Formats: sequence, C-alpha cells, structure tokens
Amino acid sequence: MPTVPRGVVVCSLIRQTGTMKVTFRRTFSITAAIGVLAAASVLPVASPAAATPPSREMHTSVLPVGTRLPSLSDLQRAGGKDLLLVEREAFAGSEHAPEVVGPAATYGRVSNQRSAVADPPVTYPEPARTMTPQECIKGLGTDKKFFFKSRFASCSGAVFFTVWSQNGRPVGETQFVYLSVGTIAKDSRDVRITQYFTKLQKTGAVPTSAMMIKPSVKIPKVWPKTAKVTQTGAVPGARSFDVIAAQQPAGFTRVLKAAAGQGSKPADAVASVFEASAVITPPPGYTAAGELSGTLFFLPPRWDKASYLPKKAQGGAVFTYLVPLVYSTKAGSPERAVANHIKTAFTKPGSTKPVNASKKVPGSSAQSPLRRLYHDNARRKKNRSTAVSACKKVFGKDYAKGGKECDEYPFATTYEGCAQNTYEPSAPKNNFSVRPLAKKDNGNAGNLLGQFMTLNRILDGDDDGFYVTIK
Repeated sequence: MPTVPRGVVVCSLIRQTGTMKVTFRRTFSITAAIGVLAAASVLPVASPAAATPPSREMHTSVLPVGTRLPSLSDLQRAGGKDLLLVEREAFAGSEHAPEVVGPAATYGRVSNQRSAVADPPVTYPEPARTMTPQECIKGLGTDKKFFFKSRFASCSGAVFFTVWSQNGRPVGETQFVYLSVGTIAKDSRDVRITQYFTKLQKTGAVPTSAMMIKPSVKIPKVWPKTAKVTQTGAVPGARSFDVIAAQQPAGFTRVLKAAAGQGSKPADAVASVFEASAVITPPPGYTAAGELSGTLFFLPPRWDKASYLPKKAQGGAVFTYLVPLVYSTKAGSPERAVANHIKTAFTKPGSTKPVNASKKVPGSSAQSPLRRLYHDNARRKKNRSTAVSACKKVFGKDYAKGGKECDEYPFATTYEGCAQNTYEPSAPKNNFSVRPLAKKDNGNAGNLLGQFMTLNRILDGDDDGFYVTIK
C-alpha cells in the first residue's frame, strides 16, 4: 500500500440514489477535506437517465385455414419482410363463389373463388347432415374459404395469425382457427350454425392472457326484404386467448329459422346470408397492425315450402349451393349408358346429333348450371317431343325398335332441354344431344335424377339449379 504524506487524507464519498451509485475519490489536505465534507452534505442527489420504453406491436393476418405459416425463426431471419402478403391479399380478394345460387349469389363481387366440394354418391341416399370441426378443416384444405359436404352440411373458416414484435423484431407468434359450421336435420326448418375456436397455438413469451377475442354473428341480407329470420342462442363476449385455449374447441350455436308464409311465390322461399366474424383487442402497451377483425365467408341458408318437395306442409331448409348430379360410366352402374352419352356431349359435342358445329351443351360445371323445370308441364312435353322428333330424323322412325327410347341431354325436366330455343329465342339452336338407348337404362338414369332433385330440394326456376359430373 502506498504511503500517504503527512497532512493528507484520501476521502471516498459514496452517494446512492435509486440504482445509481456515485463515488468521489480525491487526495487533498486535511484542511481541504473538511471543506469538501461540508460541501458533500448538500450535494444534490444524482438522477438516472430516463429509459426509453420499448416499442411493442401485434400484426394480425386472416388467412386460409391450411396456410403454411412461417415460424418465429423464419420471421426473424426475414428482417421485417412480410412473408404472407400474397396469401393475405388473395384470401381477402374474393367474396363470392360460383356454386352459390339464388338471391345470395348476388352477395359479394368477385366470381373466381375456388371452393371445395364433396362429391355425393351415385345412388343418392340421404345427403350428409352432420359435420365436425375436423371435417371442416380437412375440407377447407390449404386455400379454400368454404366447404360444403352437402346442401345440409356446410362450413367456412380462417386462421388468425398474429406476429408479436418488440422494437421491430419478432419475438412471438399466436394463431387460432375460427370456423362457422352449419347443419340442417332431415325435414327441418332449423338451420344450426356453430362457431368454433380451435387449434390455438402460441410461441414466445407474449401476454396472451390480455389478448381479447370477441366473436359476433349477423344476417346482413334477407330476400324478400320483408321476411324475418329469427336467431336463438347466446353469443359469448370477449374472452382472452388463454381462456379460449383452455376450452378448445370452444363452440357456441345459433339456430336460424324463417317461418313459412312470408317467402316468394310459388315455393314460399326465403333466402338469407349469415356471417360470423371475430375482433382482436391487443394487450395494454401494444399497438395493433394488420387485420384486427376478420369475417368468415358467408353461409347462404334458404327456406321453402314447395308443394313438390318432402314435408310440403311445413317445408324445409338447405344451403343454396349448386351440387352435382353424379353419373357413373363404371361397368354395372345402372345409369352407365346415359352417363356415356352425356360424357360424349361434354367432351365431343361435335360428334353428337343433331349436327351443330358450335354445340356446347350446358350443365358440366357450376358456371353453366341446369335449372329445374317443374311447373310448366307444356314446356316439359315440348322438350320431350323435340327430342323424339330429332331421334326420328337422325336415326329413322324405327329408332325405338328392340325396346329403345330416345335419350336426350340436357334433360327434359330442365329449362335447358331440347326446346329451349322455342321458349328463349336468344338460346342457341340444336344445342342438345339425342341418342337411342335401352328403355331400362334410360329409366334408371331418370329415376336417379328424380331422387337427386327431391333429396336436395331443388326448386323450379332461376333461383336454383345443379350441374352434372360424370365419373
């Protein structure tokens, strides 16, 4: 230790204020030390420098349920680049689907939305009337806004994906899937729509206990506008991410119903749109960006009391999607001969009779559906007689020899039948196909067609329809 000269003292003054520790160390004479000590007693307390609070942000995207979401490390490596811009813009861009038919088809603007469709069986038992959240998620796949299993089981959904950042750097992720699943029991006017929150996941230390999620439901449109659609069933208020995660799949059900006697004639039809949405509120101290709310693709319920459909005294309900009538070309299928005829009409129209170089028969897709013809019996007969006349002209008057019939496509029970040009002059001439087929084969296909239209509650006219799929 160094020797301190006589008459000199080493003095260390330590003052502490908050978390700051100040040390004064000087070498001076005893006389000077007395003055410094006196002065030290009145020195002001040192204040720490004001700390700048970190910037915290939540950025939410609403995307298809099956979107491949980036990991937290993906986001951190991207350095702030938006990795979901294309997916988000594509998903937000469409509000319409070509399969929606009836008044609800006018709801929305874009017509190129890709949808998922479950093919019904060829023999037409009762259509599916149930759907689980897992079935819905599987049906939505990687890029679909909605999925219909049948006209009595339909759903829509989206994934809400949130990136949590601090000072511009991603530090966490959360996600949840929100579903709207609709089902209709046999011969019922009750449309049951259940909202589910499921697949809640979290990465990073983020305050999800204070991230609030609030669902809502509404019926923005009804046709006719004087009709009333009632809703029953409670909608929960805002709950935290953590609370919902502990309950998943957390569901609540609304029952929609339109009473008979208030619909458009002659089917007493009431159509509507049902929408579900969710709103996210960030925790205190976080700013929000992106999509704080998201609305699922709408479901289009319809109620009718058509006299030619089951339970005509009370009617029933469907989701108004165009569904395919499926015919099979497989050996042993009762409708095989007719299926082969229609397949040729779709794929090689120029080879069918009557001759028409520009022939393009309708009904092969949802973009060119067939409309059921029921009430106008005279038009159905004209469709049939026009077909028979064409068979006689092309195949001879004895075309029916050996127990054959004149098979026509489009069907005589549709507005697109062989006489369409007679009733709708703007329709192309000879835009149909005829072929002699065995009476049994023709009858089998006709029976399946009738079952299909009855089971699916297909209405006469422009506000409903179907198309044909050949397997």
